[in-house]
Amino acid sequence: MLKKTKKNEERLRRHKRVRRVVSGTPDCPRLNVFRSNKGIYAQVIDDTTGKTLVSSSTLILKLENGGNIEAAKKVGEDIAKKCLAANIESVRFDRGGYVYHGRVQALADAAREAGLKF
Repeated sequence: MLKKTKKNEERLRRHKRVRRVVSGTPDCPRLNVFRSNKGIYAQVIDDTTGKTLVSSSTLILKLENGGNIEAAKKVGEDIAKKCLAANIESVRFDRGGYVYHGRVQALADAAREAGLKF
C-alpha cells in the first residue's frame, strides 16, 4: 500500500521546483505569497542577501476576515504601495506552490493594478 502524501508536502515539493528557477535579485526581487486558512501573507525578498525588503499580511492590516478574496486584494494593494515607496517597480512572482487561482490570483491582480510590474 502506498503512503498518501499530505497536501502541504505536495505544495512544498511544487514550491521547491519553482524556486530552482525563480530567485530575487536587488534589481528584481521575488514576491513570495503564503496562504493559510485565516490569512494571506506577502513579502518581497532579495535572495542574494537573504533579506526581506517589504512585507504585508492580513495580520498587519488587521483585517477581521483574512481568509477571503477581498482581504487578498487589500494585501496586494498594500504590498504594491510599499514596494513603490521603496523604489521597487518590478518583481518576480512566486506563488509558493499554490495554484494561481482564487486568493493568490486576487493578490497578484491587485498588486498589478496598483502599479507593480511582474
